[in-house]
Amino acid sequence: MAGEKVHLTGAKETLLMTLYGKALESRLPHSLLGDHFADEAVRKIDYDFSRLKVDGNLGIGLAIRAKTLDVRVEDFLARNPGAIVLHLGCGLDTRVFRVDPPPGVDWFDVDYPEVIELRRRLYPSRDHYHLIASSVTEPGWLAEVPRNRPAIVVAEGLTPYLPADEGLRLVSRLVSHLASGELMFDAYSRFGLTLLRLNPTIKATGAEVHWAIDDPHELELAVPKLRFVEDISAYKPEHAARMGWSAKLFVRLWKHIPALRKVGRLLRYRF
Repeated sequence: MAGEKVHLTGAKETLLMTLYGKALESRLPHSLLGDHFADEAVRKIDYDFSRLKVDGNLGIGLAIRAKTLDVRVEDFLARNPGAIVLHLGCGLDTRVFRVDPPPGVDWFDVDYPEVIELRRRLYPSRDHYHLIASSVTEPGWLAEVPRNRPAIVVAEGLTPYLPADEGLRLVSRLVSHLASGELMFDAYSRFGLTLLRLNPTIKATGAEVHWAIDDPHELELAVPKLRFVEDISAYKPEHAARMGWSAKLFVRLWKHIPALRKVGRLLRYRF
């Protein structure tokens, strides 16, 4: 399967950034993520990953974010053994293999058709694992998802690329369709989007970012069934200790300066 060609641009191309970052972190001694599927996928893809300018600090940061979400998914499934996992804008992330859900769980990965086709070529199938080839903002794909079971919806590295109105419509459809559950995603403030636009990786792909969330309660007003639960801290000192000095300095400042804490954070809701 060596030499898988990819032809992705814009926001779609950023999935290669997150894949490569997680692969880099997984090659480190005492890796937090241990994402062997990501490492193998990078080795199979015919693509010049150097153009994305992903360094070790970014790889560790991506791994911390992913692990934080993984743990929340595992906790939800422990409390709801017959649940649904809905992974929006899944890209080439291998969360389904890292979490390894029990047999009673149905897992749905949703992304553009060309991304899903690439996933089929790179990763094995498994029982109760479903791939949906669609833009997440198209309303029709939700018909494939059962609506009578608890669900956890995860969107990692997705929301900033959505126009705000489309993002809110998506969230509204989700909570209207699903019986109950939780929604988790990473969100960026307006200042955070400015920093993202300056990021060398984002600039290399030409991706555009749109949706800023300064106040998590904004979504409760727009989607009344949502209830904000927590603003999750993705950075723990023991994890950030493996980063370079500049990243360590940012994490220290991030802990003490409210504006920096809002730059990029993980938000969790119930519905």
